[in-house]
Amino acid sequence: MSALLRSSLSRWRRAATLVLAAGWKHPGLAAQALPPPSVEDFRVLLLQRSEQQRFLPGAYVFPGGALDAADRSADWLRLFAPHHGPPYFNLVTRPRPRTDFPVLPAMETDAADGDDAALPYDVAFRICAIREAFEEAGVLILRPRASLAAAPELGRALPPPPDVTAWRARVRRDPRHFLHLCEHLDCTPDIWALHEWNIWLTPFFRYGSHRFDTTFFLCCVREPPPVEPELAEVVGFQWSSPSEAIKSFMSEEIWLIVPQFYEIRRLENFASLSDLHRFCLDHVLEEVERWMPITLLSADGCRLLLLPGDELYLEDSYFVENVMSTEKSSEELMKEGKKFHRVVIHSRHDYSIHVTVQSKYKHVYPKNCVVNKSHL
Repeated sequence: MSALLRSSLSRWRRAATLVLAAGWKHPGLAAQALPPPSVEDFRVLLLQRSEQQRFLPGAYVFPGGALDAADRSADWLRLFAPHHGPPYFNLVTRPRPRTDFPVLPAMETDAADGDDAALPYDVAFRICAIREAFEEAGVLILRPRASLAAAPELGRALPPPPDVTAWRARVRRDPRHFLHLCEHLDCTPDIWALHEWNIWLTPFFRYGSHRFDTTFFLCCVREPPPVEPELAEVVGFQWSSPSEAIKSFMSEEIWLIVPQFYEIRRLENFASLSDLHRFCLDHVLEEVERWMPITLLSADGCRLLLLPGDELYLEDSYFVENVMSTEKSSEELMKEGKKFHRVVIHSRHDYSIHVTVQSKYKHVYPKNCVVNKSHL
């Protein structure tokens, strides 16, 4: 393969994201002003990325980041022992999504695939999401080793240690120190509190860009833990109900990228934290969906992100590294179509979701969402 061709291909990495939903009976614990009342009794943690970051500057995102080799290290085995160990670590396993489309090139962390002692991805992705939540927000989703019986209960964040700042600096420099922190606290990452929610692949937007194959996990905790942004990559945060987060986005107070917008819209299906947690427990054996959005540029300048199930979606490897285009306007495409699973990006703060298909694996999809900003 020529150097020119190699440089034009996307650089893929595996990643994990934590959607942290907290009960809101005692909102004073969140150390911020109360948001306006909303119907949901839970809030979701959103972190504000620094404007100085090259990737998604200024966006409000869920905690998360790239999988590191340390997250798969066999050194974790001694911490989980003797109560939990290979192959499943007392996780309720589910079928992994079929990976026939798209087929991605080998990634850095795949080097451990031949190591029988390396942690399975089901465990490593959870450790990654928990580690990133600590690095970015100072939140520790850990469980004391003395109480490692995996119970189907709401999670609880561990109070940060007195020397949390020093530990975060070490972990940011070298993710292997997260294991050392857990050993120091005599805890393990609470992998049992994390439920697989969805898998998003970064859509194509520029040749040679960094893209991620990201597993989203949902974690329900009884109350919001203290949050302390690390002030380099993350400069702020807010606890928002799904409905309030969407209102803030539409009124241009915050900016959400499409996966966050879609998932927050999906969470609007749940009025209570207990309903959300029960849904996760009831669907633990269902397969999780894996989505590679395909970008369609319309004649009126809109971007349509097509998702599996949409009548225009093509499982064609060409569109992993290219966009589709049409001479029709977005309005014409909507009038002519019937089978939709798409997000229409009209402008930076104006998205609409159109879903007429059913989930293959009994998940919930967002309700159709077309917002007239003049009504806000």
